[in-house]
Amino acid sequence: MTRAILQDDAGGTPADSLPHENQPHENLGTFQDTSSDSSALVHRFPWAALLIMALMGFLLIATETMPAGLLPQISAGLDITEGTAGQFVSAYALGTVVAAMPAVAITRSMRRKPVFVVGILGFLAANLVTAFSADIVLSLAARLLAGAFSGLLWGIIAGYARRITAPEHAGRALAVASLGTPVGLAVGTPFGSWLGTTWDWRWSFGVLAILTLLTVLLAVFLVPDAPGQHAGTRVPLVRVLGFPGVAVVLAVVVTWMLGHNILYTYIGSYLRSTGLPLPVEIALMVFGAAAIAGIAITGGVIDSGLRRLSLLSLAAFIAAGVIIIVGHASAAAVVTAIVLWGIAFGGAAAQLQTAISAASGHNADVANAMLGVAFNLAIFAAGVAGAVMISNFDGLVLPAVMAGLAAVALLFAIAGRRTAFPT
Repeated sequence: MTRAILQDDAGGTPADSLPHENQPHENLGTFQDTSSDSSALVHRFPWAALLIMALMGFLLIATETMPAGLLPQISAGLDITEGTAGQFVSAYALGTVVAAMPAVAITRSMRRKPVFVVGILGFLAANLVTAFSADIVLSLAARLLAGAFSGLLWGIIAGYARRITAPEHAGRALAVASLGTPVGLAVGTPFGSWLGTTWDWRWSFGVLAILTLLTVLLAVFLVPDAPGQHAGTRVPLVRVLGFPGVAVVLAVVVTWMLGHNILYTYIGSYLRSTGLPLPVEIALMVFGAAAIAGIAITGGVIDSGLRRLSLLSLAAFIAAGVIIIVGHASAAAVVTAIVLWGIAFGGAAAQLQTAISAASGHNADVANAMLGVAFNLAIFAAGVAGAVMISNFDGLVLPAVMAGLAAVALLFAIAGRRTAFPT
């Protein structure tokens, strides 16, 4: 079956050898290239290519979140209010939400490497404009464009990683390719803020542009090509949403990430409410280090136990929220809870990408674009909801909301035992 499907993707055997579109779980190895180089490649784990994808993920996360730590500098540099400077984050998220699905849908038949390289180049151009622009309208347009290319890249990275990896290591490949998310949160944003504070906020975007240029060069030389989606397996976006399990995974994404971002974005408000001598920077660094450990754990077991891993991660989120509430007077308890929270979050992206890729089969790129939109909607909603909460309640309400939303996500995951998170 695998060989027949691979030949069909390369234009060899008839389309009727492919799995039916309503059987998305069948043989996730259908994404492999069949050139002689690619055939050899899938039998060894493509560390270099996956780490380059992880580096790109790091840059996407750092670019998205970094302005939050540079609002005073951006405000002074462009002679605008901090509220207007805050739209650097909103414009990026809006670009991702609006462009992700159309961009992935348009490019899903194209070979993966050219799309990946063009996406990186577009992202590079947007960061360069942001670094040099003196006009707020042009800067926001550049951020919108950066978000659009980010949506395209997030949409294809998961499927691309699976295409160049042997099927039995698909989950592990996603765990490695997803490593950039926790590293970006742990290192990228604080480092960018330090650069902007020490030198100038434009240096932060300049360094990101330099790193993006390095990434595209590495991608050209070290990332193998892979075929796009075969015409016989492409279905309309609405029908992908209707695949058994896809909507369930998206519901888990929205509730899980909404709860996470409500506390993560406003963790400073929570820490001020506790009165503990725990700086926000230290708390975020502990979280990021724990998240990297979570990625390592996920990479080791995801291919053999996705369902158990996802349920345990959600349960750990609930436990962390409870500990953060109950133990708010103890620094040791809070740090312990942050470590548990970070470990559970670290593998979340890989777990969710693996689940939605399995549920959508050949249409994994489109499904992952939907997942990226869901992530960004959760980030946007968390910013609004969290602001309302801290304006009307004590910061201790935030972990309670996180735990409650994680519990809802856990119920969704349990209900998806047949299609979304199968046993």
